[in-house]
Amino acid sequence: MKKKSRTIASLYAVSLSDIQAAKNELSKYIPSSPLLLNSWLSEQYGCELYLKMENMQPIGSFKIRGATYKISQLSPADRKKGVIAASAGNHAQGVAWGSRKLGIKSLIVMPKTAPLIKVENTRMLGAEVVLEGDNYDEAYAAAQIIAKKTGRVFVHAFDDAQVIAGQGTLGLELLEQLPGVDIVIGSIGGGGLMAGVATALKELRPKTVLIGAQSSGAPSMLESFKKGSVVKLDRVDTFADGIAVKEARENLYRILAPRLSKILVADDESIAAAILTLLEKAKVVSEGAGAVSLACLDQIKKEIRGKKVVVIVGGGNIDVNVLSRVIDRGLIRKGRRLRVNVLISDRPGSLARLTELIARQGANILQAIHDRNEPSITIDKTEVALTLETRGPEHSEEVIAALKSQVLKVTIVH
Repeated sequence: MKKKSRTIASLYAVSLSDIQAAKNELSKYIPSSPLLLNSWLSEQYGCELYLKMENMQPIGSFKIRGATYKISQLSPADRKKGVIAASAGNHAQGVAWGSRKLGIKSLIVMPKTAPLIKVENTRMLGAEVVLEGDNYDEAYAAAQIIAKKTGRVFVHAFDDAQVIAGQGTLGLELLEQLPGVDIVIGSIGGGGLMAGVATALKELRPKTVLIGAQSSGAPSMLESFKKGSVVKLDRVDTFADGIAVKEARENLYRILAPRLSKILVADDESIAAAILTLLEKAKVVSEGAGAVSLACLDQIKKEIRGKKVVVIVGGGNIDVNVLSRVIDRGLIRKGRRLRVNVLISDRPGSLARLTELIARQGANILQAIHDRNEPSITIDKTEVALTLETRGPEHSEEVIAALKSQVLKVTIVH
């Protein structure tokens, strides 16, 4: 006997009235996040470009909205049981913050690989933290087992109607702050944020174009859009841990598919460059999941020209050690940091002449590693690994050309 397939009618729905109810409730706990026009980015893209600053929420992420609203709707009996969640970080902090605000005990299962800052912040917010599994999926499975054993109420990071309604309050805020918004682009991991925002905006301002952004290392929703049904990836590979979701959920797919214009993807190098751009041009600290929307903008330059565009900066919880590496990669991507291996003769004065050449070109040597013992190099030669600071791509090309004219061999390290 064939199993009956699940119908669309059996899936939950989120309505505008649900989101409006969530906004009324959340106004008791959470202030609206700023919407700031950025003149630098506006000039670069030829539009009015606004940043929706969810990184300025009390926990540094939009996740505070959905988690707090979900918890606020629990019955007295469920509040006594406490809540449990699985998260790599931002949802964990949202659940911990909402639970503390409402006087409810919370337990968060986080993967062992979760960023240290997110683990510590979750504990500081009063949650009990259990580290289990090497990724979100393993942490999620462990949380499900604990929920069944303890009776705690599970608060899903995105596949929950009340969580989506809470995230959707961001859309209502946007319309209050910028009634004529033309285009909104926001990140998609599981899709809860854009499902809520899209539901609100398509009801109140149907002509607003909504675009999702994912990491090319975790494009589960994009692949679902392409296939026409939900997809589970074999693996995810991105430093943007907040959107590293392997499996698209049917509920979210059904909400997003008719409402989003498209989903764009950016690789980790582009996301790193976007984090650097936000630091320099907006004085904004963003994590990878928060910067992916900006990282995708170059792909739609023509579409956004002359428009009122909102980029949602979804979160700013990035480990300082990761930030340091991201800045380095971002500078390389922007052509302002150059790594080259240079082969020179192993004679007195060769290294001095090399550094003089670089100085004449106006580049700054950040690091030089002089290796005379590389087995593949003949005894009369030596290799110098250089990290150089330049003014940009054109200057880097000038430096490379100068090096090639004076040394034995130049290898660019990407």
